[in-house]
Amino acid sequence: MTTQEIQEAIVDEFSMFDDWMQRYEYIIELGKSLPIIADQYKTDANIIKGCQSKVWVHAEEEGGKIWFTADSDAILTKGIIALLIRVFSGQEPKVILETDTTFVDEIGLKEHLSPTRANGLVSMIKQIKMYALAFESKNTN
Repeated sequence: MTTQEIQEAIVDEFSMFDDWMQRYEYIIELGKSLPIIADQYKTDANIIKGCQSKVWVHAEEEGGKIWFTADSDAILTKGIIALLIRVFSGQEPKVILETDTTFVDEIGLKEHLSPTRANGLVSMIKQIKMYALAFESKNTN
């Protein structure tokens, strides 16, 4: 699936819920299916700066695509990073760099997060794109 198709599927899923309490519960459930980062990658180097809670993200390239694993010590944050990984994992670096995370605005996620969590969301997206940039520049050299 393309990143756009994945985002459209996420928007469809969120449209099934009547209120934000149900959406929060769904985000928390998504966190339980997160591809968990191996303990060896739970290092300071993999912590997302700018997040209120601890969030670790690790990226590996295989076959020209980037695969992400992550974890967080907060259940809601774990769900948020799970959504982002669902959109970006298994995509080529160029695609990740060109993808706008339109689903975030379409489901109203950012406005329903505390300011510190909203900043953390932006930091997570930036870090994922930094990984993509690093892999892309490594491949063009």
